[in-house]
Amino acid sequence: MNWIELRALNCLYINKKVKLNNTLVKSGEINYLINSLRVLDKSHKTIFTLDGYSEIYENDYLDNYNGYEAFLSDHGLLKPQLRFEESDIKKLMGLKRDMDTGNLEPLRQQIIKNEATVRVVSLMFFKNEKYLLGKNALIDAIKTLLQIEKLADDKDQQYKYVLECKTPKCIILCENIDFLKRPTIFRSNNIELWYAGGKNVNKLDYVDTRGLSVYYSCDWDYDGLFIIYPLVKQKIPSIKLLTPNGIAKGIEETEHNSKWTIKDRNINGLLTRHQQGILKKLIERDQWIIEESNDLLKILN
Repeated sequence: MNWIELRALNCLYINKKVKLNNTLVKSGEINYLINSLRVLDKSHKTIFTLDGYSEIYENDYLDNYNGYEAFLSDHGLLKPQLRFEESDIKKLMGLKRDMDTGNLEPLRQQIIKNEATVRVVSLMFFKNEKYLLGKNALIDAIKTLLQIEKLADDKDQQYKYVLECKTPKCIILCENIDFLKRPTIFRSNNIELWYAGGKNVNKLDYVDTRGLSVYYSCDWDYDGLFIIYPLVKQKIPSIKLLTPNGIAKGIEETEHNSKWTIKDRNINGLLTRHQQGILKKLIERDQWIIEESNDLLKILN
């Protein structure tokens, strides 16, 4: 749902009716409430409530809406033309929490130092370098929450992001940015984290590992294992793939886009026998393991 739908559902709760518009006509959520739950109905120009709507709204929607509205209002983001998706609002709320705890400060400093682009920030926080393109209101919201004046718009990214520690014992190259947002646990264990940006591995031609052991942490899905890891291995031949300990999730169940389309489970000999066994089960069960669901410290130990 986007904010227009969320606001309409709240308006229905308060006023018992709302004016029909094109967004609401196409809304899957509202059509579900009309056709399946039968707690809403519509005429040519109006959606109106039926018996049972208030109870369902209070149980399933009200607390979330109040939280979203308060957050958007408190940070000057609640504007008449707002069309944020609900997932975008949740992401912004997460950014704010990480800023308040200080977890994002090292990453924020590197974003400023490296003059990060919209594509880089999009890949960091939305796992898709094109997600933010053209979404100026969402870009402005992210800049506001990160307290950053501007983002560059070039496409050629030749730098990596590093969560440094004073006396690193090893380096972990992460496919996604999430672990770099948790500085305390890794710094206290003398682990340096790198983030290069998913498939954007050409910059790894120039890295200096300083003689440290290097490990690779990734999503155990088709893209992470069959595309990105072999590219990384070409750039850093000594790198070792970490064996996941996270819980596998169904690809369809999580609406994940990286699907198993190949049955070569050896990946040109890049996996250990144990890792091949894990991969075999994931493919057979149509599952994947999300990188951030792993406990990296336990894996290393």
